[in-house]
Amino acid sequence: MPIKAILTDIEGTTSAVSFVFDVLFPYAAAHLPDYVRQHAAELVVAEQLAAVRADSGEANADSERCIEILLGWIAEDRKATPLKALQGMVWEQGYRAGQLKGHVYPDAVDALRQWHAEGYQLYVYSSGSIQAQKLIFGCSEAGDLSPLFSGYFDTTSGPKREAGSYQRIAAAIGLPGEEILFLSDVVQELDAAQQAGLQTIGLAREGGVLEGHDTVASFAVIDPARF
Repeated sequence: MPIKAILTDIEGTTSAVSFVFDVLFPYAAAHLPDYVRQHAAELVVAEQLAAVRADSGEANADSERCIEILLGWIAEDRKATPLKALQGMVWEQGYRAGQLKGHVYPDAVDALRQWHAEGYQLYVYSSGSIQAQKLIFGCSEAGDLSPLFSGYFDTTSGPKREAGSYQRIAAAIGLPGEEILFLSDVVQELDAAQQAGLQTIGLAREGGVLEGHDTVASFAVIDPARF
């Protein structure tokens, strides 16, 4: 069956891992404490702080303790949903202030624009929050790429290394797995997508092979029509 939708990871796939670890994470770590202090009483932030307390098992943690927990999670790159949500809020401030610009590889920009023009539905699945995903593409160095995408998925759909997450995403997209092409630089994610019936291509930008999957070094050589 022909490919009708393309689902892509961000880190190491459309965008440099270094952008996340060297730019976004330090920015969040530097600005999150004051952001939480200033906005803790607002419902959207209060809900995430409640989730921090629940996830950490510290039901009585005050805002300062929640900040300590969050900074610890940033340091260990923990994929915690409330952390991702709060990071997204902090990053939004940075993007809107012009202090941040999303990194997207030029070959990815060109391919995404071409695929959109050819009628493919484009989706994102990343461990970063949907809000953070929209900011990377909406405030990118290449301009606003958000009109190219039909939807976004994050860890609320499930972990990226579990087949069930991709089954849920396929159901949400409304296509059988074999009509969806998933792109990632992580073999365990590709394995999970494959187990869910999706087509896969691995991105190895520094070279090498992601075992069990067709592997390329650039979006420029991906041809969804060949499936």
